[in-house]
This record gives sequence, structure tokens and C-alpha cells, in this order.
Amino acid sequence: MTKVMVITGSSQGIGAATALKAAAVGYDICVNYLSNEQAAFEVVDKIQKMGRSALAVRADVSDENDVVRLFAEVDKSLGKVDALVNNAGVLDQMMPVEKMSATRINRILTTNITSYFLCAREAIRRMSIANGGQGGAIVNVSSAAARLGSAHEYVDYAASKGAIDTMTIGLAKEVVANGIRVNAVRPGVIDTNIHEQSGDSNRVSKLKSQVPMQRGGTAEEVADAILWLLSDQASYSTGSFIDVTGGR
Repeated sequence: MTKVMVITGSSQGIGAATALKAAAVGYDICVNYLSNEQAAFEVVDKIQKMGRSALAVRADVSDENDVVRLFAEVDKSLGKVDALVNNAGVLDQMMPVEKMSATRINRILTTNITSYFLCAREAIRRMSIANGGQGGAIVNVSSAAARLGSAHEYVDYAASKGAIDTMTIGLAKEVVANGIRVNAVRPGVIDTNIHEQSGDSNRVSKLKSQVPMQRGGTAEEVADAILWLLSDQASYSTGSFIDVTGGR
């Protein structure tokens, strides 16, 4: 039976890599995006050429109405979701906390935390055995920043990912009896364009000497960890974390 996966923020980077790898192992995919429509449809086209079904849905996943609409569109076009990857996230210009505005902080926390809760809620409503579902799996994309703190760079982003770690542990315990596993990956220095949001597009090359493996990671390497946690091979894993950090 075909399985359906929703991946938030999947027009590029880790989300796009996960979408392509998931399609390759048999999932139909909802590619969620906020602004980069062209990139989202390019991912959809690649998936369809693999012989899988794919749907691009523009939605601000920090907005409750948009999340409800997103899952309704998936229900209609692909079927009920079996797997959710909470991946959408933002950071902002590097600066110390003393210079951060409330507007910035609230944007980071709403996008990086509220969206994960809203999407998890809608997925659980469909997956839960108590609701007539077949169970499922959720993977939250956290960050090594949750452990490291990102001092002088973006403590707000790091704090948001710390919240996701706590959410992962608590939610895993809450839904396990209803056939749903919840795990997380914590990427480290990964070569994606999210670093442009911080104002330092060369951040990976600058930091790779601090990584024991002496290089940045790839989106595909993170996607492999996500796919493992979603797979039956991880059937006894819930509330757990995989660090994809090169040892950092």
C-alpha cells in the first residue's frame, strides 16, 4: 500500500532532499513551500518522473488556517498522511540577544515551534489508532544549536530548537500507544542556503575546521537519517535523536 508523506519547507535544502529520497523508496509526497513556487514544482516534477504522486502546497505552516488547509488538500489529493517531517524553519541575521527585537524573536519562535505543533496535531488526528488511523511516524528537524546555544549568533534560533527537542520527547510518550513514533534529527553545519538568512553564506567553509570530520554535511546525509527514523528499521525508536554533525 502506498504511503503518504508531508514534508514542510521542502522546496529546497534538507526538505527537498528528503522528498526525493522518500519518493525513491515508494512514498507519495506533499511538497510544502512558502514562497519559492518554482523550486517546489521542480521537486514535484522530479518525483513524478520517478512514478510517484506529488503535490505542491503553498502554506505558511505557522498559521493554523493554512495548516488545516494543507492537510485537507493532502487528504483530497494523496490520501491520509502516514509520515510527517517537520522541517520548515527560519533564522535571522547573526547578533547578540541584547540587539534582538520582539518582532524578530516572535517570528523565529512562531515559525520554528508553533508550526511543528500545528502540523503534528493534524498528522496525529489522521494517524492515531484511536481515531481509526493506521499509526505513523513523525520526524522533527531540530539542530545541534539546541545543544550548543549559538552564542553571539542566534540564541533565539537555538532556543527554538531546544523547544523542539523537548516537544519530541513529550509528544513521543503521548502518542506511542496510538501507533505513532516521534523522533528527531539534529543537523550540524550543513551546506544549504539557510545560512544566507543569517547574512553569512560562507558559514560552512568558515566553520568546517571546528568539525571533527573537517567538512560540512550535505542535505542528503540528513535526509538519510530522517528516512531511517521513518522506516520500519526504526520500529523500536521513539523519543530519540540522531545527531548529523560530523562529530561536533
